[in-house]
Amino acid sequence: MYFLSGWPKRLLCPLGRPAEAPFHVQSDPQRTFFAVLAPARLSIWYSRPSVLIVTYKEPAKSSSQFGSYKQAEWRPDSTMIAVSTANGYILFFHITSTRGDKYLYEPVYPKGSPQMKGTPHFKEEQCAPALNLEMRKILDLQAPIMSLQSVLEDLLVATSDGLLHLIHWEGMTNGRKAINLCTVPFSVDLQSSRGSFLGFADVHIRDMEYCATLDGFAVVFNDGKVGFITPVSSRFTAEQLHGVWPQDVVDGTCVAVNNKYRLMAFGCASGSVQVYTIDNTTGAMLLSHKLELTAKQYPDIWNKTGAVKLVRWSPDNSVVIVTWEYGGLSLWSVFGAQLICTLGGDFAYRSDGTKKDPLKINSMSWGAEGYHLWVISGFGSQNTENDSDSKSIVKQPGILLFQFIKSALTVNPCMSNQEQVLLQGEDRLYLNCGEASQTQNPRSSSHSGHKPSREKNLFADGSLESQSLSTLLGHRHWHVVQISSTYLESNWPIRFSAIDKLGQNIAVVGKFGFAHYSLLTKKWKLFGNITQEQNMIVTGGLAWWNDFIVLACYNISDHQEELRVYLRTSNLDNAFAHVTKTQAETLLLSVFRDMVIVFRADCSICLYSIERRSDGPNTAGIQVLQEVSMSRYIPHPFLVVSVTLTSVSTENGITLKMPQQARDAESIMLNLAGQLIMMQRDRSGPQIREKDSNPNQRKLLPFCPPVVLAQSVENVWTTCRANKQKRHLLEALWLSCGGAGMKVWLPLFPRDHRKPHSFLSQRIMLPFHINIYPLAVLFEDALVLGAVNDTLLYDSLYTRNSAREQLEVLFPFCVVERTSQIYLHHILRQLLVRNLGEQALLLAQSCAALPYFPHVLELMLHEVLEEEATSREPIPDPLLPTVAKFITEFPLFLQTVVHCARKTEYALWNYLFAAVGNPKDLFEECLMAQDLDTAASYLIILQNMEVPAVSRQHATLLFSTALEQGKWDLCRHMIRFLKAIGSGESETPPSTPTAQEPSSSGGFEFFRNRSISLSQSAENVPASKFSLQKTLSMPSGPSGKRWSKDSDCAENMYIDMMLWRHARRLLEEVRLKDLGCFAAQLGFELISWLCRERSRAARVDNFVLALKRLHKDFLWPLPIIPASSVSSPFKNGKYRTGEQLLKSQSADPFLNLEIDAGISNVQRSQSWLGNIGPTHHEIDTASSHGPQMQDAFLSPLSNKGDECSIGSATDLTESSSMVDGDWTMVDENFSTLSLTQSELEHISMELASKGPHKSQVQLRYLLHIFMEAGCLDWCIVIGLILRESSVINQILVIIQSSEVDGEMLQNIKTGVHAVDRWASTDCPGYKPFLNIIKPQLQKLSEITEEQVQPEAFQPITVGKTPEQTSPRAEENRSSSGHGSIPQGEVGGSSLVSRKEEDTARTEEEEPFQDGTYDCSVS
Repeated sequence: MYFLSGWPKRLLCPLGRPAEAPFHVQSDPQRTFFAVLAPARLSIWYSRPSVLIVTYKEPAKSSSQFGSYKQAEWRPDSTMIAVSTANGYILFFHITSTRGDKYLYEPVYPKGSPQMKGTPHFKEEQCAPALNLEMRKILDLQAPIMSLQSVLEDLLVATSDGLLHLIHWEGMTNGRKAINLCTVPFSVDLQSSRGSFLGFADVHIRDMEYCATLDGFAVVFNDGKVGFITPVSSRFTAEQLHGVWPQDVVDGTCVAVNNKYRLMAFGCASGSVQVYTIDNTTGAMLLSHKLELTAKQYPDIWNKTGAVKLVRWSPDNSVVIVTWEYGGLSLWSVFGAQLICTLGGDFAYRSDGTKKDPLKINSMSWGAEGYHLWVISGFGSQNTENDSDSKSIVKQPGILLFQFIKSALTVNPCMSNQEQVLLQGEDRLYLNCGEASQTQNPRSSSHSGHKPSREKNLFADGSLESQSLSTLLGHRHWHVVQISSTYLESNWPIRFSAIDKLGQNIAVVGKFGFAHYSLLTKKWKLFGNITQEQNMIVTGGLAWWNDFIVLACYNISDHQEELRVYLRTSNLDNAFAHVTKTQAETLLLSVFRDMVIVFRADCSICLYSIERRSDGPNTAGIQVLQEVSMSRYIPHPFLVVSVTLTSVSTENGITLKMPQQARDAESIMLNLAGQLIMMQRDRSGPQIREKDSNPNQRKLLPFCPPVVLAQSVENVWTTCRANKQKRHLLEALWLSCGGAGMKVWLPLFPRDHRKPHSFLSQRIMLPFHINIYPLAVLFEDALVLGAVNDTLLYDSLYTRNSAREQLEVLFPFCVVERTSQIYLHHILRQLLVRNLGEQALLLAQSCAALPYFPHVLELMLHEVLEEEATSREPIPDPLLPTVAKFITEFPLFLQTVVHCARKTEYALWNYLFAAVGNPKDLFEECLMAQDLDTAASYLIILQNMEVPAVSRQHATLLFSTALEQGKWDLCRHMIRFLKAIGSGESETPPSTPTAQEPSSSGGFEFFRNRSISLSQSAENVPASKFSLQKTLSMPSGPSGKRWSKDSDCAENMYIDMMLWRHARRLLEEVRLKDLGCFAAQLGFELISWLCRERSRAARVDNFVLALKRLHKDFLWPLPIIPASSVSSPFKNGKYRTGEQLLKSQSADPFLNLEIDAGISNVQRSQSWLGNIGPTHHEIDTASSHGPQMQDAFLSPLSNKGDECSIGSATDLTESSSMVDGDWTMVDENFSTLSLTQSELEHISMELASKGPHKSQVQLRYLLHIFMEAGCLDWCIVIGLILRESSVINQILVIIQSSEVDGEMLQNIKTGVHAVDRWASTDCPGYKPFLNIIKPQLQKLSEITEEQVQPEAFQPITVGKTPEQTSPRAEENRSSSGHGSIPQGEVGGSSLVSRKEEDTARTEEEEPFQDGTYDCSVS
């Protein structure tokens, strides 16, 4: 509502001696002048600029006679001031203007500036007038004066002898007798036949204030009792006065009255403020609410504030400010929501944590429109003499000006049908809709065309249809609009402001006229004719209707109340305005759809229709529809806070006879001094059918008598939009009720349009608390927007003692921040409490798409859990089971429960899981639903709630599932988790479950759907394919050597067994791709494991099946026989690339392919490791463009020492050197090749017979691993799929040079024969390659036959030849020294010894890292 802004300003007082320091400030009724009292001085200050105008100094002689000044009171017309003195005198001062045109300050403008032109009323508005003070009259009341109060044309004075004097402003008593308080009867209410009298002698009034709307006085007596004195009839005499008092207040200290809400705020010695209202029927005083600090918010100060010293309501009656004897300020909304308190936070503590002395306040008074608070600060603590350091300026009395920003709702309540937050300051506006909203207007592009680039990017957000959630929530900063200084100069202060529905245009109203601003053009539009501006005073606020501004004003020259409509796009001139005359002054105005509702000073409500005129596009017409007199219900027109037209009614459209009536069921909502009153259309009479009569007649249904909906209402929000999906939220009425939080009047809908129950009401009022002060409601998004004060300390910048006196050190810098809060969980909870679970479900389902809906469920569960589990008394009807059942209706149930549990302390878990179910069952549900991350969260809960054996069992289950699904991050966490629970207690790992076989087929079924792309997550896979064995307790973990030094410990063994088992399963199911991923991601030592498993899991049982599976897994196409299988792709045998000639060895590669025996082939195959390097685009192009079938092996041709080879990377030897550009020869020099159609077909056939590049890299990596581990049967399979004879040659060399298991050789032999048979029948594409390697296969079978039983196999290192004796680093150097392909981090040798395995691991894992390669087949 109100927010502090910046630092307070200090006004420089002309200080004499400390005895002459000011101690009291009182503003005049218009808040233009301020009277400041010192013990013997009266000064008059001006508000803008804040300057001293004149001072009257009492001569010493008369000062000793009168005593020091005490209090001042202004005459309503600001021409006189009455000052009371200590010795019982009242001094009457007249304020006279010296000469009509004399001013204290005159602005000096440069020649030719526009301000030089004479503008009416200009000078006195801009500059402080020169005034004279003259004492005219002295009145002696012969007793100390306790209180002065101006009442209409009289001055009411209370003296310490218990008398009330009614004095005329001219200083005469007019012969009226003073009233003795002892003769005024007091009772609990006005219905008592006779009241008791104040029965003790020395009773007198300590403080009092007149309330115009209650026509009486709120009083505080010297003994702490409080009361309200009202004249029974119009005559003000003792016989006609009657008092009421509440029984329970005995420590009152001061009082302030709110005329608009008819509230009396009594400050008490206890430090609280009790706010009373008068019961309309009995006249008794009823406690409305209390303003008190809570121990929760201010634990160290809440009960040490001392008595309340001063209470002051703001000029618009929407907030109250309170100060205590101890010091400090607090600001509260009208019904008790606390907005600011300076007794905590940065106000009370320095940045180093030390406590500050609170600001002591002697007197305070609000400035114009509540933008300033004038404060006279008091003396500090008494020990200032001892501590010279702490002698600060603030401890010397002075005038401080606190600056405030307030919500536009405080003065222009028609803003409440908007979703924007608009705050108005003295010279600027704060909006929350920001820049993004500008893109809604298609015209914005034309504006941004000529803007500098800094502004251009503001429009770059893409067009929005309506203000999006991100725009309204957005960041925490405001969009600040500076109000036009030209307009402010003559029209300060700003009284009203309004923003249109889209948040693109703002209008402001000052003293005269109005101005408007476009956020698109960033320009203000002011009246061209200043006389027209100065001739209108806007009275009842203003509102936007489409592109029009609707306002009610008073025309000064015609003395006429008017309703005007101005078009935004035309010039601001009365010539373009549509004017309607009205009978009485308009107090409030609001727009609903195409209707304007106006509340007037004669207590009548008038409805107008507004529409664009047909005669021109730029005008709008207004016609009266209906008038409703409210004088029977409204005691005083000033009490009406807001009036709005809404589509809310007690019927929710289902029971109405005609459905469109639900839309048009306008009802009037009237906030009468905090009571929300609703008047609906009376539909009990005969219904007029639309076709029978004029359509305007439909709207003229009379209104029913008013119904009171709620009490203590500060603001009301409704919307005229409709949304079938979110009917609950859009047809609801939202109320802000101050300290009581918010209320929502929610419609209840029967499900599926069934007939509603007769006993079920159609609406329900639900209260709920929120932590922010609400300023706007986003209906569809279930959010409340607000603002909050934040503070920044700058005292650390001023370290010198002299600087400690500066305001920047003593006060923090105040800023206003945007806030928002979800309220949906409160409403759902209230519905569940009232057994309206079906309605709660309908509402929740309509909001389930909101991004923060999971958070809503979590908040609701958390709040109910905290309340019930920590309750001291047993709860008869606990809500938690209901909430738990409600949440199970949503798929987010499992996440919600576990997130709530993780954010709650452990002590409450048992209570929670008693309601929602056993965490073991929930864990298993997560596994069934394939939600492994949530299952992992449940695991943490199980670990705390169950014995280690149970958590290990569940962890094992989750680990095996995570392995199966390839969730590697989760696997790593599970390994850590299993190690952690293992370190707590030792236990033998469970034996391998026997029930493993069934899951292997299910798992294979699951993985068959996987595509080549490793970057695809396993979540995309249909969960139904995966059958989970719940009964298994499967152990799990990574290789011990990798994760922990202590590899002998049982825990590591346990985890290793899990990993081994998984690897074994992957091999059995021929899932080599998954095996590679698994090894790379979890650091599984594949080679050492394969060595052990060579004759068991790592042998190939069915070569044909393995080959087929690999083709499928790696997206590798089966080979096909080209039509011209005998003809060479290069008929002429040669073609030109630059200057190099390459010659094909023969026209028929099948016959002439030379088979290199010995180590050269081994060398040739080793260089494929270059492919693994991540930075290898040359290889990439080579392998995608180079022909790689058996038909096109070209031998390198030496040419001037340069060796050049086209073909697969396999053909590169260590010493060969490549020129950079040659790899891309096929596409770069394509134009120079003269290829025939058949040759092109042949090349494309060869390209098509290869898989993606990524698959090739992965296959070669696996080949390297298997070769290293000596699994030669797998090497044969991979060699076959790659169709490279060099691989077969290499295997042959290994078999010849070392002892190989005969069983394996036999297996290879039968396997190859099986492949040969399969190729002959099913896949003839393999035949050419099998023919090529026939000699090797022949040799292999010979070796197999003569093989004797070998000894245990030793892994071989083929580093025996002279070329390869150099160590690995040297190899790297030598190979790159030749200008060869940069080999990344990996050396040229494919057969790295196992000691080096770990160091090379990270680089070699590269092919299996998810997302490293894309899988486009070139």
